[in-house]
Amino acid sequence: MDAPRFTADAMLARLARWLRVLGWDTRLDPALPDRELVRLAEAEGRVLLTRDRHLLRELRPVHALHVRHDEPLAQLAQVVTELGLAPPAELFTRCTVCNTPLSPPLEPAARARLLPPAVCDAPGPARQCPGCGRIYWRGSHARRMHAALLQALPGWLP
Repeated sequence: MDAPRFTADAMLARLARWLRVLGWDTRLDPALPDRELVRLAEAEGRVLLTRDRHLLRELRPVHALHVRHDEPLAQLAQVVTELGLAPPAELFTRCTVCNTPLSPPLEPAARARLLPPAVCDAPGPARQCPGCGRIYWRGSHARRMHAALLQALPGWLP
């Protein structure tokens, strides 16, 4: 099965970040008007995620999901459940800010140069976003996010 691809409306920015944590390509451009959002989602074969019932009723996107929950992790659980999505092989492979796939794990020299000294020896891979330059590593923030995913989607992640 191909990895899911999404377009999220402006009301779902936090959900978009969680979808990216799972490694799923999620377009988010709050400046786009509804018609353009629907057009792009359809042109790119993406599922449109929206809380806007008016958008769904008036523009009738082909592949859309009406997100009913207010809390981002409940929204994520709804998306996973209603679309029958399988868990990803790996978490944290896409930039949560700009949606670009992250680089392969950094080599030791690049890791020493790019990571803060206090986390340079942290276990697990460190990766860089080729789009915005942001650096990701498996620190306490990643562990808290993983724990939140396990709580929101019990038994779903391996």
